Amino acid sequence: MNETILSAYPKTRIDLPDEYKAIYEKHYLANRNGQYKTTSISQRLESWMHRQVAADLRPGVEVSTLEIGAGTLNQLPYEQHSGQYDIIEPFRVLYETAPGRERIRHAFDDISEAKAYGPYDRITNVAVFEHIMDLPLVVAQSALLLKPEGTLRVAIPNEGTPLWKLGTKVTGHEFKKRYGLKYETLMRYEHVNTAADIEAVLQVFFAQTRCRVFGLCKSLGFYRFYECSSPRLKIATDLIQQRGMSS
Repeated sequence: MNETILSAYPKTRIDLPDEYKAIYEKHYLANRNGQYKTTSISQRLESWMHRQVAADLRPGVEVSTLEIGAGTLNQLPYEQHSGQYDIIEPFRVLYETAPGRERIRHAFDDISEAKAYGPYDRITNVAVFEHIMDLPLVVAQSALLLKPEGTLRVAIPNEGTPLWKLGTKVTGHEFKKRYGLKYETLMRYEHVNTAADIEAVLQVFFAQTRCRVFGLCKSLGFYRFYECSSPRLKIATDLIQQRGMSS
């Protein structure tokens, strides 16, 4: 079972046509800042993911956090706690002038750089894992960066399900009007992992993976949240060694 799941990685992206490359950064920043009508609505819905990720926090309790793919630091307003807060975000222009930047202890380009500053009580991410081409490697590294009672907290869009596909059609209509391009092409480039892919990988590296859904069920929901604990350290170490990296 593990071998079958892991053999699909690392994945590769489709080639993005030149007309998409020309508007990619502009669209990405506008999308993250909620400048479009549909993305503004999406951001309000996405607050469910942010709240789930922060639901473990308790007033007055210090915890150390590593956020993967921090983007414009839009998780920080939900992180009302004291403690060390590190981020991973290679696209520096997103966070360098973002509100809350002063709260960040260390900002890394890659998760491998965080090893010297862990372990962490919690490792978090919101709408990130669907983009990662070598997802098993990142999840394995996360498992090894956690404290014994730590948790990996993963919030994702319900990519690959009928309700999510319907939602992207609505967003795609606005994208088509603005750029004259097909949104589906951009999504095929951006989202390399479905929600089912992500769940399968998490279950390889963690013995406990509790799931909550924003919707009726996994097949009829907009978003999912996973709280992962009890990492399988040997599997994580073996994978990292197979990738030719030091654990």
